[in-house]
Amino acid sequence: MTATIISGKELAREKREQMKIEVEQLKSQGIVPGLAVILVGEDPASQSYVKSKQKSCYEVGIHSELDEVSVSITEDELLHKIDVLNKADHIHGILVQLPLPSHISEKAVIEAINPSKDVDGFHPINVGRMMTGQEAFLPCTPYGIVEMIKSKGIELEGQQVVVVGRSNIVGKPVGQLLLNENATVTYCHSRTKNMKQITRTADILVVAVGKAHFINKEYIKEGAVVIDVGVNRNEEGKLVGDVVFDEAKEVASYITPVPGGVGPMTITMLLYNTIVSAKRLVSKG
Repeated sequence: MTATIISGKELAREKREQMKIEVEQLKSQGIVPGLAVILVGEDPASQSYVKSKQKSCYEVGIHSELDEVSVSITEDELLHKIDVLNKADHIHGILVQLPLPSHISEKAVIEAINPSKDVDGFHPINVGRMMTGQEAFLPCTPYGIVEMIKSKGIELEGQQVVVVGRSNIVGKPVGQLLLNENATVTYCHSRTKNMKQITRTADILVVAVGKAHFINKEYIKEGAVVIDVGVNRNEEGKLVGDVVFDEAKEVASYITPVPGGVGPMTITMLLYNTIVSAKRLVSKG
């Protein structure tokens, strides 16, 4: 068996083509979807990611604003900037790029963003709504993962899902979204005993631990769907996932590659959430 590749790159391209049409329709009604990004400091990875977001906004016709601020900005100054964006009618989505400097509370910043503009889906109100199955902005990486699985017509209801990793950004929310789809979800993490026995029960295995090649074929049940969320650099500087791809593809039925898998879908769902936010403005009007 050689696994079928689930290409996030291809799915992202398809979805963005549809988004272009939706943005044009909104513009014909006088609404231009707007995304504001605040970048604190000069972290190269964050700068690269923000640049990708801006380019993607331009591709689909979303208005994009970037506020690059010094790492020495105070928490109060940053919260004031968020407050201004909360009140700005032309901005439908607000994103403060993480991580933040140690003198700024990530919690305070996330909670300062108006939940109706929280297109990252990190605000406790949106998290609570997601947990209870209400309408909410869903966190972009987990949302993208669910869309990737569905794009191949893979059944979720009743499936055994194992999520390796329990971060607030990916692990916990992706498990909740899959639970909302009526899958049976088990979490594994650094304190889990007999992890291999648990992961081998998975019809769908989602790996989000941030450790290069953490999962090899011995952890994977024959025919499982493997979603690799990891983005790591190996000794040669090459991007690799949390899964040993060449081994896993011989066991799995479907697998996501790194790069070109989950990554492109994260930004795509951020754009999607921004467009949804702008549409809500139309429906209110």
